[in-house]
Amino acid sequence: MPTYAIGDIQGCGDEFEALLARLKFDPASDSLWLVGDLINRGPRSLDVLRKVRLLGDSVVTVLGNHDLHLLAVALTGAKQKRQDTLANILDAPDRDELVHWLRHRPVLHHDALLGYTMIHAGLPPQWDGATAIACARELETVLRDERQCIELLQQMYGDQPDRWSDSLRGVERLRFITNCLTRLRFCYEDGRLALPYKGTLEKAPAGLLPWFRMPQRRSRDLRIVFGHWSALGYYDADGVMNLDTGCVWGSRLTAVRLDQKATPQFVECGSSGLKPDS
Repeated sequence: MPTYAIGDIQGCGDEFEALLARLKFDPASDSLWLVGDLINRGPRSLDVLRKVRLLGDSVVTVLGNHDLHLLAVALTGAKQKRQDTLANILDAPDRDELVHWLRHRPVLHHDALLGYTMIHAGLPPQWDGATAIACARELETVLRDERQCIELLQQMYGDQPDRWSDSLRGVERLRFITNCLTRLRFCYEDGRLALPYKGTLEKAPAGLLPWFRMPQRRSRDLRIVFGHWSALGYYDADGVMNLDTGCVWGSRLTAVRLDQKATPQFVECGSSGLKPDS
């Protein structure tokens, strides 16, 4: 069965449809993995959300930071950012159904037979594969409970705590898990999360390492597919594969076939040209 993975779409519906056509994707026989950030900043966020939902069980999508931001805006009234393009979703007649569907997506998908694990952003060096899966399930359980979901979304934003401990509890534990799986790019050499820096490897400040090059990273036995890092671009090394190639910023949307060694396929993008900020 062909299994394709596609990078951050962020509301770029034209490019998403063009890439599916290039892949000759057939939901009756093929599988599609999406690394999160289906929506926001691009012009067709509502269309993308509806299309992915209608593709049903042929698609697995993990939640990204923009997807969680939509949930926070929709369910708690969180403030929108200047470049957000969430209005069509928030005003849609099927808004509640879409929000409910989104709340029930995973934050980590592991396929032992295929040999890949998909997340949106990163893993802290202290987590092995089993810990990552267990922490993801903790967060998913909260997101799928309406009361607990709202409580988390109200306290989700923030960079602390920045170091993992098994003793973390409550919202601090959930915020750390959320930040790793949906926001992480770099760590400090001592293993703390370095969330503010969003740039390239070459220009990273001294003392920062990409999460996947941390010397003591305990998840090295996993082959990880992720997104979230448009400044990194397509990257296939160190046991990880980044598929965020900055479509919403006017670059391109990327797909790879996971069940066999194949050349990545790209669709050039021109629908936005926004200035990258997240």
